[in-house]
Amino acid sequence: MTANDRANLVLRGAARIGVALWLALAPGSALALETKFTAPGAPEDLSDRLQTASAVMGAEARGLNTVQDLLAAAQADYATLVQVLYDQGYFSPVVHIRLDGREAAHIQPLNLPRSIARIEVAVDPGRPFRFGRAEVAPLAPGTELPEGFAPGQPASTGAIRDAAAAGVTGWRAAGHAKAAVADQRITANHAQARLDAAVRLRPGPQLRFGQMIVAGQTGVRESSIRRIAGFPGGEIYDPEALRTVSTRLRRTGAFSSVALDEAETANADGTLDVITTIEDMPKRRISFGAELSSSEGLDLSAAWMHRNLFGGAERFRIEAVLSNIGGSDELDGRIGARLDRPDRLGPDDSIFYLFELERLDRTNYNVTLGGLGIGTRRVFSDKLFAELSLNAHYADADDAFGSNREFRYASLPLRLEWDRRDSPVNARNGFYLEAEAMPFLGLSGSASGGRLRLDGRAYRSLGAARRITVAGRVQLGSVVGAAQSEVSPDLLFFSGGAGTVRGQPYESLGTAVTGSTLLAGGRGFLGASLELRGQITDRISAVGFYDYGAVDAGAVIDGNSVSHSGAGLGVRYDIGGFGPIRLDIAFPTSGSTGDGMQFYIGIGQAF
Repeated sequence: MTANDRANLVLRGAARIGVALWLALAPGSALALETKFTAPGAPEDLSDRLQTASAVMGAEARGLNTVQDLLAAAQADYATLVQVLYDQGYFSPVVHIRLDGREAAHIQPLNLPRSIARIEVAVDPGRPFRFGRAEVAPLAPGTELPEGFAPGQPASTGAIRDAAAAGVTGWRAAGHAKAAVADQRITANHAQARLDAAVRLRPGPQLRFGQMIVAGQTGVRESSIRRIAGFPGGEIYDPEALRTVSTRLRRTGAFSSVALDEAETANADGTLDVITTIEDMPKRRISFGAELSSSEGLDLSAAWMHRNLFGGAERFRIEAVLSNIGGSDELDGRIGARLDRPDRLGPDDSIFYLFELERLDRTNYNVTLGGLGIGTRRVFSDKLFAELSLNAHYADADDAFGSNREFRYASLPLRLEWDRRDSPVNARNGFYLEAEAMPFLGLSGSASGGRLRLDGRAYRSLGAARRITVAGRVQLGSVVGAAQSEVSPDLLFFSGGAGTVRGQPYESLGTAVTGSTLLAGGRGFLGASLELRGQITDRISAVGFYDYGAVDAGAVIDGNSVSHSGAGLGVRYDIGGFGPIRLDIAFPTSGSTGDGMQFYIGIGQAF
């Protein structure tokens, strides 16, 4: 190697070292950060809020790793921290954000430091302010402002916003759809730590609803949309009426989105049009379900649903069920269909049609069932509805009272459902009530009577963290007006199994019949369940439960009714919107209908 070659090699090595040093020391690089936050005199919750809101205090978690990023975050933090303080009622704060000792606000973007090693945030919140003057005017009759917006109350920008919003909402509820804030004057008296706030509203004229303009991609006929929506054209504007229209359209299940937007300006005649933008759900849906029990075997279910079958937001559902696969009883099967037509009767009423064919092959009876029906559904609210239908029903049965028994009925069931649970698949608070009264008229020699059924459930979570939930259920049933031997076995009541008493074999409790080895279902039934659910992790919960059931040949349960009970433990694994996967292990605790362990696997809580 020549001298020149050695010289060139040294120069190239020096150049590489120089580039590396320049990249390490050039502006835009940031090494390991040390952060410090102080807020002397601030309450602990306020200090926590400030640290959470600060971008530079969470620089590493936010991926801020260059000088430019850190400086931009620090300079934005001034406004962020001041806003947090204003929202909490501190209107004379002092905020310092120092990068290696230099105030971030004084650092020029064209004169950046080469690196940043230490960030200090110091906040002096000052004294908390209270309201002196607190006014929103004019107010619509009956408008109530938040209690916190009043002279002498702790001041905050949030309280002012809430008061202004309440004032606007009051005018909108009175028909003034274009009510808005016209002006606001906010004055801080630092010497007295007092905030004076005066908000002026502009109500605008009272308006009436104009036209509902239907927009969006939908296969539902516009005439059906209007009939379902029940838009109150010509009536005085009411925002609650718009929410009702939206709810009516959504509950058909035909639409993936429903958006109601008021026109920007009112019409010359004092009306306000509303643009309703609708997007359809996929027309078809297939669903599956499964539940496994040690005595009942495997139950499989599948359903196929078609939305908007005839262009009127109809919902057609076919359901098939196979039960007792591998269980102690023979295989059961059911197929049913239901067609709901929400555009037939009016905005809160619909017509439905029913078809059902079922075979039940149980330990104590066999029955083949069939039925047709037509009914109407009335929706009172999102949580409450009722259904009344006229059904033709037949049953051919073998049971404790004989073989080849035929039953023919015309029935008029009235069903009411009231659901105030916070979640239908994993409730923690609220209640659920289902009640049915079904008078039936016997045909072709069958007896007439009535069947009553009630299912009530209640839920209550305990503690601030809501990790313990107490759940209770009561079931009542009664058949009146007909003797036990004159009623189809599918209308009578048995107890035992996952839906009544866990730990006891399925439908193992009935009433004895003289001269038969088979049990008959009772005319009277009482079931009660209590669960204590404890959340272990975000997804895993443990459950302890006790179930009780009683059956009677008479229509009412009394002290002489036969009964049994079961208790056990379970575990739940939450899989989100479908509810938890459930495993229950139970043992009998009273009665003579079973012994040994029973287990149950399914999706969703037991009730």
